[in-house]
Amino acid sequence: MGMLNLPGFLSCGKKKKDFSLSSEKDAHASDSDENLERGNWSNKADYLLSMVGYAVGLGNVWRFPYLTYQNGGGAFLIPYTLMLALAGLPLFFMECSLGQFASLGPISVWRILPLFQGVGVTMVIISTFVAIYYNVIIAYALYYLFASFQKVLPWSDCFSWADEFCSKTRLISDCNATLNGEIIHANYSFITSNNLTCINDTINYKPVQFPSEQYWNKVALQRSSGLDETGNIVWYLALCLLLSWMIVAAALFKGIKSSGKVVYFTALFPYVILLILLVRGATLEGALDGIEYYIGKESNITKLMEAEVWKDAATQIFYSLSVAWGGLVALSSYNKFHNNCYSDAIFVCVTNCLTSVFAGFAIFSVLGHMAFVLERPVSEVVDSGFDLAFVAYPEALSKLPVSPLWSFLFFFMLLLLGLDSQFATIETLTTTIQDIYPQMMKKLRIPITLGVCILLFFLGLICVTQAGIYWVNLIDHFCAGWGILIAAVLEIIGIVYIYGGNRFIEDIEMMIGKKSCFFWMWWRMCWFFLTPVLLVAILVWSLVTFSTPTYGSVLYPAWGTAVGWCMIIFCVIWIPIVAVVKICKAEGNICQRIVSCCRPTANWGPYLECHRGERYSHVVNPQKEKEHEIPTVSAFTYFRE
Repeated sequence: MGMLNLPGFLSCGKKKKDFSLSSEKDAHASDSDENLERGNWSNKADYLLSMVGYAVGLGNVWRFPYLTYQNGGGAFLIPYTLMLALAGLPLFFMECSLGQFASLGPISVWRILPLFQGVGVTMVIISTFVAIYYNVIIAYALYYLFASFQKVLPWSDCFSWADEFCSKTRLISDCNATLNGEIIHANYSFITSNNLTCINDTINYKPVQFPSEQYWNKVALQRSSGLDETGNIVWYLALCLLLSWMIVAAALFKGIKSSGKVVYFTALFPYVILLILLVRGATLEGALDGIEYYIGKESNITKLMEAEVWKDAATQIFYSLSVAWGGLVALSSYNKFHNNCYSDAIFVCVTNCLTSVFAGFAIFSVLGHMAFVLERPVSEVVDSGFDLAFVAYPEALSKLPVSPLWSFLFFFMLLLLGLDSQFATIETLTTTIQDIYPQMMKKLRIPITLGVCILLFFLGLICVTQAGIYWVNLIDHFCAGWGILIAAVLEIIGIVYIYGGNRFIEDIEMMIGKKSCFFWMWWRMCWFFLTPVLLVAILVWSLVTFSTPTYGSVLYPAWGTAVGWCMIIFCVIWIPIVAVVKICKAEGNICQRIVSCCRPTANWGPYLECHRGERYSHVVNPQKEKEHEIPTVSAFTYFRE
């Protein structure tokens, strides 16, 4: 198709009077925007805070500190920083640049390489799965937030819901003692009744559970015995889930124009709370023990010889930065064309990692105090994931004076950390719809956003049944794992080796200005070799070390694991499907068709005509899809329904 000289085509924020397309603006757009069709961020702070909110999430609080103490304390920061430089930052910069250059979402941006457009579909579907269960975790935080509005925290003691195994302290079962010059082994009741003393290192304790653990399982979740026992919908969790979706819908009703203002609070206030918790924790007895356990009196450098440590560092960086989810492309697509996406990527990545380290001090100072009060080693009160957020830390907070206040602050922080990540995830979905149906989104943005939230609410109800926590864990185990790795590997291979890494660098220089060869030396090393090798290594390692998913000591049934595999297959199957459809719709013999699909479409390039220069002077109107772009809609139809 030749170049189309449309008299009414967009020209950098100005519309001509005879504009041939719809003259209505999207809710994203305002008169001051550079791109009047899609809209732009109101200012750079909106964008940066949205990106920070998207990248900084619950994993920064409940996974990074645990990995640090488990993998050599402060020594873990060495592989963590290296993986940031080698894997996290290169992919982050690439995705930000890609979205900003084309001003398109994660599916439409694959005009750059039509054969790989299924990668974008995979990203969007995985983001949908994640959005479903992530809002359930936000619902948990809401429930605990409301439960904190009591004079006595309901998990501070073994109340009516507890069983015989509930205890605030360790209970001695039996031990060795000296009686009439002989060493005997007896139960603890005999020892105490005869005024004997247990010999050190011979004490056995009864299996007990903290009140917070039983409250989490018996009251908050009403947890069933396994995935086989679905049980009923836990009504108060369902209401919290509904409330969380209402908050998300309200924040996104005008797209980035409204969410960009909400993140001033949701992205910044968690840092205030973290600082308050750190200051309070640092003043508690035993806090130093917790911090030393986190970082280590002497970092265990020998841990760096273990492959598992490097794998943990790479996966933590990879997932905490939210690369290959589609969100970075979607959020960056609303930037102005000449925004410095390079400095933005550096700022967001460094902020994300420093937040993880900072959060570790706040968490472990309080856990150290808990260990001091219970006269236990710190290792026995530390956990990760759900157990850290909803068992160990709440238990520690219940030991503090004015515990409801500290509990409220902690769960309010979790709520905010979850919400701004969720905002970006849903914006990824709505951006995808906008790119496919731009005219419809202009007129129906609010109903469509509301409809997406309602649909995902109903899909998430399975996760607030009595077996809900098993579903949350299952989706997280499969969808947020290999699917993202596969998408990331194909993304970097497609852009660097097929589209052309040097060509992509020239695209970036159109936005941020010409840079020296020395400037690009590091990025070329990463994009052409180091990053793809690391990603493939992580993917292979994950597949080789695969184990059947479990939740605590509960094993998943075979059909549950099969469902997990079906979910991941459903996510990635679109990559070959879309590739085959593209090849079938192309012209020529099979080789010519493949070559054609490995070239950018005729409408690939900067969205606005004034930004194209000589390199993209041939580009047609992005609103006029070529025929072989139509499968984008077809691939998305199943997902949309």
